[in-house]
Amino acid sequence: MEEILMGTYDIIVIGAGHAGCEAALACARMGSKTLLFSINLEAIAMMPCNPSIGGTGKGHLVREIDALGGEMGRNIDKTFIQSKMLNTAKGPAVHSLRAQADKHKYHDQDIWAYTGSGIEERKQEQTIYY
Repeated sequence: MEEILMGTYDIIVIGAGHAGCEAALACARMGSKTLLFSINLEAIAMMPCNPSIGGTGKGHLVREIDALGGEMGRNIDKTFIQSKMLNTAKGPAVHSLRAQADKHKYHDQDIWAYTGSGIEERKQEQTIYY
């Protein structure tokens, strides 16, 4: 087990799901030395069985992340298989776009976002608090 000393990194992000990836990338883009921990390095930014982004709730969140310079919106634009406008029988206030992605291409695209960003990826095996 490798020991990481305090002060080696400015920021350590534990968990490499969508939120962890966005947080680590934002920190690295601000110039912070960032470490991203994941239980499985092959599962960084891996989408679930139903690999879709959008809809009435998550679509709003994705637009906010995109406005702040995040990668989720860019990655779905590059990897989507199909998209659909939801709630078209209702009024325009509740219309929302949902896109389904190729989950393996999305994963690969998200990993490429980190190239040259200064983020190091490590497998988290054990956490010991002092």
